Amino acid sequence: MKLKRYTDTGFKAATALLLPTALILSFTVSDYYIFNRIGEFNFVFVFSQWVKKAGLLLLPLAVFYKKKSCADIAKYILPPFVILSCILFGKFFDVTMLTGASNADEVYAHINEFIPKAANMALYFIQCALYLAICAYLFVRDGYKVNGKSFIWLPFAFIACMPLNIFENFFDINNIPANSFLRFKNFTLWHFLAILILAGFTIGSYYFLKNKTKEKQHQFLAAAAIVLLIQYHSKDSIVMGDGYNVYRTVFACIPLFICNIGVYVACISVFLKKRVLYAIAFFVHAAGAVSVFVYFGKDEMSNYGIFCSYSILYFCLTHCLLFALSVMPTALGHYKYRHKDCIIPLVYYFAVIILASISSALVSSASMEFTVTTPSGKYTLDGYSGWDDKLCEWLRPNYAFTQINPLPFEVPMWKLTIWRYDLNALYILGLYAAYVGIFYAMNGAYFAFLAIRKKVLKKASEPQIAIRLSTEAASETAVTDEHTTDKTDEEEKV
Repeated sequence: MKLKRYTDTGFKAATALLLPTALILSFTVSDYYIFNRIGEFNFVFVFSQWVKKAGLLLLPLAVFYKKKSCADIAKYILPPFVILSCILFGKFFDVTMLTGASNADEVYAHINEFIPKAANMALYFIQCALYLAICAYLFVRDGYKVNGKSFIWLPFAFIACMPLNIFENFFDINNIPANSFLRFKNFTLWHFLAILILAGFTIGSYYFLKNKTKEKQHQFLAAAAIVLLIQYHSKDSIVMGDGYNVYRTVFACIPLFICNIGVYVACISVFLKKRVLYAIAFFVHAAGAVSVFVYFGKDEMSNYGIFCSYSILYFCLTHCLLFALSVMPTALGHYKYRHKDCIIPLVYYFAVIILASISSALVSSASMEFTVTTPSGKYTLDGYSGWDDKLCEWLRPNYAFTQINPLPFEVPMWKLTIWRYDLNALYILGLYAAYVGIFYAMNGAYFAFLAIRKKVLKKASEPQIAIRLSTEAASETAVTDEHTTDKTDEEEKV
């Protein structure tokens, strides 16, 4: 019995180790570089890597939540593809963005490629060994027999963990004009479609889960949280390779954007079921996710590509999942939000704004002295003077939108200097106040919805109560009449 307990603990630890290993590997260019360049790599290897991404969803559900269907899929599907990925990797570890195409790209590559090739390879094969060991444990724990119905969930696991840049194999964004109908911009067909997808995804999730048991609901929410984490960290590799939206350096991967922090808060709230985390997710991050759907910022400061580019697919999927995970525990009754629950979230958001402002200023200040020696010479980031067509400006990570104003109007300058960078303190305070207003608007809409629903349900129940009372009265009258008739008959007989 003790041996079994130790074995279970050991393999839970192995599964827990698998996840941070995958997280570190996401900070290599090669991790997602291959998925939009299938023609440059072995197709079987690329597909094997996709299967391993699905394994990051299946194995935690099989080990921590004891989902038999996930265990059945993982132990028979994962091992052959993990072994193939160890054989067919080819030039996978040689992927680099040091192309020499421009001095700016070379500087960005030197900043981004901080994990050496040897460390990349070591972590990659450690991860493969963990995959195989965990699958072997599942055979020991559950035996060789499987339920055929388990494999119904396999396509869903593949789709949920799909590398979203895979569609870029079918088009070259450089060949699509900037004014093309296919481009994603504010208030276009694609923008309104994104809002409809957000609403449909949330409502559909609610009706899918509402009649399930609390345990089943929690399992599905946990699966959604794992998918969100997998897709969120795909951005790490994309940023350092092809770039995500307007971001091109690893500094953009630091989770100090309000929705980036929200990913962790919403996911951890689902895993731990803590009231304070539920409150922060519901009050702060649900409203934050919705606000960026309504307005994506000035078109000139965004570059989402076309409707099926990685940037817009990533944005829509992660923000739909973030919003659903923030509101679903409350909607399903796992947690009841109260007015006083906004106090901690307000303090939390203020702390986030301060930390984001300081961090943005520090990164920008440090970048003013970034010097890199490249094959073509020695270069320093020097603001907008640049070296070539691709101007290499000082890094402005814009955490929580504290550096670049996304609104179509300017805010008067109230200068606050941190190291070498000047922040606009008035804009930052206004940003905090504006978001707090959005949070309260969402909160008010929630309580208004509850009040209306209560009134509607009360009205709907009143006729049923009247009918029930009427039926009961009729039954009592019938019984009285029957008793009176019987008594009259007896009197007549006498």
